[in-house]
Amino acid sequence: MTLVRFLKPNGTLDREVEAAPGTNLLDLAQNEGQPLEGACEKAMACSTCHVVLSDEDFAKHPVASEEEDDLLDLAAHVTRNSRLACQVDIPDQDTFTVRMPGGSVNLEDR
Repeated sequence: MTLVRFLKPNGTLDREVEAAPGTNLLDLAQNEGQPLEGACEKAMACSTCHVVLSDEDFAKHPVASEEEDDLLDLAAHVTRNSRLACQVDIPDQDTFTVRMPGGSVNLEDR
């Protein structure tokens, strides 16, 4: 099991939960009451599941696809460690840290 640390937008700890490696981050976050909409239901057609990974975890995770990078260009509060939670699976490691970005943009609402 991996200990997943969910941080608030200001970087303080919100909660810690255990998850099996391979669990989709969006599914886990939504099950744990995190504020991720996931409006496109993992079709990678929005950026409402944007999260920010810790420096260490971002460096260990596979590189985002070009399509994911394009969607992140449209997300609010993007950093160099931003990812779409629907494209991230929980790794097999001791801890995995994810910060909520503090807001999202749903392109369908424009």
